[in-house]
Amino acid sequence: MKTPNVAIAFLLVVCLAVPLAACGGDEEPTSAAGKIAFVSDRDGNNEIYVMNVDGSGQTNLTNSSDGDLVPAWSPDGSRIAFVCFREQIGFDIYVMDADGSDPTNLTDNPALDNAPVWSPDGNRIAFASSRDGNEEIYVMNADGSSVTRLTDILAGDGVPAWSPDGSRIAFRSDRDGDLEIYVMNADGSGQTRLTDDPGSDTDPAWSPDGSRIAFASDRDGKWQVYVMNADGSGPTRLTDSPADDFAPAWSPDGSRIAFASGRDGDLEVYVMNADGSQQINLTNNPAHDLAPAW
Repeated sequence: MKTPNVAIAFLLVVCLAVPLAACGGDEEPTSAAGKIAFVSDRDGNNEIYVMNVDGSGQTNLTNSSDGDLVPAWSPDGSRIAFVCFREQIGFDIYVMDADGSDPTNLTDNPALDNAPVWSPDGNRIAFASSRDGNEEIYVMNADGSSVTRLTDILAGDGVPAWSPDGSRIAFRSDRDGDLEIYVMNADGSGQTRLTDDPGSDTDPAWSPDGSRIAFASDRDGKWQVYVMNADGSGPTRLTDSPADDFAPAWSPDGSRIAFASGRDGDLEVYVMNADGSQQINLTNNPAHDLAPAW
């Protein structure tokens, strides 16, 4: 079982073996309403798939020989940002239409660009990049222009998550010696630590009403999904499986949380109620399925 320093850690290792080809594909159009995007290597390399919230209708959107990773829906559901790996070029952030058509490279940078997340108004995308020597949080316009660095510290800052009101960005950082969840204003100011635990905390995800943040932590010996208040108080464990659970993603109405788990011997996408009850396997495939985005 791979240990998730975010789901990206697993994904970036796996996709290094994929060959060069164009990113994206041209599958039949599908509505974004009531869909979960995720990553699967069931066709031989990592691709972006989409499925209904009950796990039915699993469809390959990118259908390429590249590594396509870490999907993120635009607020209006019309587009999906994702990370594409191309041999000899590296990892860039792309955006495509919700049906997988018209993939466009936004970053086109030799450094590792990853973990895209849209602002609530759909005008900007925050992401992590190593372009300045170590992993930091950046923001750009949704067309890839006006790239601005938000964090600037000799540590690894990654996995940004935009608050529903657009005013703040949560992220994970190892600036204090281990991975913890931080929050900052959307302009990079006011960087504040939310978690303070000897274990590692990562994968922050805001609830739709902005009152809570789900995250993954190994504070109890293995990676599990937790939730806390938006100020860092009241951390509560939601999953308790014998394997690693990570990469939480809230449903639009805040009633459920999708996540990745290795409890069945390989990585699968699960869903549970927001209180941790009724944990259900959605993908149930012998391949690795992970990185859900609702």
